[in-house]
Amino acid sequence: MIDAKIIDQFVSAVTRVLPEGPKGVEKNLRAAMQGVFDRMKLVSREELEVQEQVLQRTRARLQELEKRIAELEKAVNRDS
Repeated sequence: MIDAKIIDQFVSAVTRVLPEGPKGVEKNLRAAMQGVFDRMKLVSREELEVQEQVLQRTRARLQELEKRIAELEKAVNRDS
């Protein structure tokens, strides 16, 4: 989920460039943006980096297991 701070920064930037409007514009804009981001299923940079680390460890473990299977298959074929 996107950090509320990012949405606040974006809303602040947009409201600075828009002419003075009704009081509810900022609130409605924030709610609309949160809804859009939720539907997009965006994640934070931190969440992405954690998942990248998990993927790297998983790939390394998979390579170890593939190597071990290959060694076991060679051993079985030699004994046959």
